[in-house]
Amino acid sequence: MYNILKLNEISPVADKAFPANYSTAKDCQNPAGIMLRSFNMHGYALPESVLAVARAGAGTNNIPIDKYTPKGIVVFNTPGANANAVKELTLCGLFLASRHVAEGIEWTAGLKGKGAEVAKLVETGKNNFVGPELLGKKLGIVGLGAIGAQVANAAVDLGMTVYGYDPFISIDAAWSVSNSVVKETDLNNLCKECDYISLHIPLNDKTKNLIDGEAIAKMKPGAAILNFSRGELVSSKDVLKALAADKLGRYVTDFPADELIGAKGVICIPHLGASTPEAEDNCAYMAAKQLVDYIENGNITNSVNFPNCSLARTGKCRITVMHLNIKSMLVQMTDAISGAKINIPNMLSKSQGEYSYAMFELDDDANAEVIGKLNAIKDILRIRVIR
Repeated sequence: MYNILKLNEISPVADKAFPANYSTAKDCQNPAGIMLRSFNMHGYALPESVLAVARAGAGTNNIPIDKYTPKGIVVFNTPGANANAVKELTLCGLFLASRHVAEGIEWTAGLKGKGAEVAKLVETGKNNFVGPELLGKKLGIVGLGAIGAQVANAAVDLGMTVYGYDPFISIDAAWSVSNSVVKETDLNNLCKECDYISLHIPLNDKTKNLIDGEAIAKMKPGAAILNFSRGELVSSKDVLKALAADKLGRYVTDFPADELIGAKGVICIPHLGASTPEAEDNCAYMAAKQLVDYIENGNITNSVNFPNCSLARTGKCRITVMHLNIKSMLVQMTDAISGAKINIPNMLSKSQGEYSYAMFELDDDANAEVIGKLNAIKDILRIRVIR
């Protein structure tokens, strides 16, 4: 029996992905895996039994990956599972940024009690909320992952000219982007060209405050910024300064902050990007499937700290090894296994940054001798025997 600890409420759809020999609970002993959404794991006392942590969503800033990786703990996320939900809200934000609908609705609510005067007041007051159409305008997409690609394609269908910037775009993502999207290799040029700029990139040390005063200075007067990725990608201080000076026209964000709420030109949405029942179901199911495949087979899919690595089960036993990405490690491991007179009919090894992951299919069961030989190799983080 494998125990899975849920640190947040997770869609019950996840339970359909777990075999009968799995138990999921909010409190359990010796969990093999953990599922969560927004729970803050920084400072959390992680049970030693945990093999993997699965985030039912894309962002993993609430997980101390730098501490878990040296312990050989895989951290999964679910890219693409909530892509349609975020895409739809981004499109909503695009219309809100252009047509002044939110301000108009707020103003109209103040007409309550005016009786027969309402129609006349509406006709005279609506001129304060005039906004341009999207047709023919330029939209810059920063990040063409699962969400950015869908936003780009939808904007093309709306008749916009779409520029895409993503120096790290994957082959799969590139195939999914409309050939009408203009490839942009210079973020500064994208800022100069576009009427609207939409962010769809992860938050890290390199992307924090990516949109700051310097970037905003390059934008068209009255340009709009859409942020449905992470709040810290944009410098709130610089955005507010630009809005006050009418350099920016709108800032639409799914990440409210005290200084942004009620500010001129800012539309704050209460982090609704993935808040649809469909997205929650998709994320939960994907996270659960990834946990099961790793626990039972050692296969890694959508990890943020170890390379994707999957191998068909063909042998009698499987050994997986997490280790530092150092020369001759693979030779040492194969020598250790073959030195114990065990044949390796199939194997796979992949690296990601300073860490590597190796999988060995064995014709015979792994005995104490081979495990001892592997444990004697320096710079190995974790060894698992999967039967």
